[in-house]
Amino acid sequence: MTPVTPMTDSKKLKIVVVNSLVAPEGADEAAQEQAERARALRIGLLESGYNILAALPPDADLARQIAQLQPDVIIVDAQSDAALKEVVAATASDRRPIVCFTEDGDKSKMHAAIEAGVSAYVVAGLSAERVTAVLDVAIARFEFDQKLRHELSEVKLKLAERKIIERAKGFLMERHHCSEDESYRKLRRLAMDKNLKLSEVAQRMLDVADLLG
Repeated sequence: MTPVTPMTDSKKLKIVVVNSLVAPEGADEAAQEQAERARALRIGLLESGYNILAALPPDADLARQIAQLQPDVIIVDAQSDAALKEVVAATASDRRPIVCFTEDGDKSKMHAAIEAGVSAYVVAGLSAERVTAVLDVAIARFEFDQKLRHELSEVKLKLAERKIIERAKGFLMERHHCSEDESYRKLRRLAMDKNLKLSEVAQRMLDVADLLG
């Protein structure tokens, strides 16, 4: 995992909004209210100076659109659980902050969304005055989570490298009947001679040993 690069100026972020664009003709009152709420969200973002790359309906091919647009932040006005799940899946390998606005206060859904990777889960709409604060908190949380993921990845890598080095030392001790310190010095010399990391030399040695049987 590459180190986390902080998102410095939130107003320069490229944002994709996933919500209802307009209420269909003959829509019931609930659908009309949803479309109006979606419109208010987009207006709030624009009035606060944010750059909306695109506003996409929930039934769009979200994975393809996100891959093409490469937004910095995705805002999901979650009238559709399926749309939120698709956005989370589409960003699994290329993570970015996801902010979910919803009228559904179901705590189990909130916990599931946070566990899936949603950075902020906001119930009961959004006023223009709250836009900046909500996005700033979401981005801060995302960057903190990414930092933890990076640190955990580094720890796992170091443990894996240590295991490889220990196995290579054991191989040398058995083959050359030498002590643990001597086997370690042999590995270090090889690493210096070949200008490689100790773990890389150890892995190559183990690979050759496996080939030779």
